[in-house]
Amino acid sequence: MTRKFIDCREFPSEMNCSVAIAADSEAELLEAAVQHAVSVHGHADTPDLRAMLKGAFHDGAAPAERSSHAA
Repeated sequence: MTRKFIDCREFPSEMNCSVAIAADSEAELLEAAVQHAVSVHGHADTPDLRAMLKGAFHDGAAPAERSSHAA
């Protein structure tokens, strides 16, 4: 199983969030990312949000500096 991560630095926002979340499974990472998006960024927990977050997952560990994975 490959560790996966998502990095808020890839999503421009007014708050310049620098949180990166990692987990050993996509399901665990998705739940943590949704909770963060809802509680910190005020998003609604919708299927579209979940799909967008899942599409931003990367294999490995988040880099210490801003990632070049940004779309």
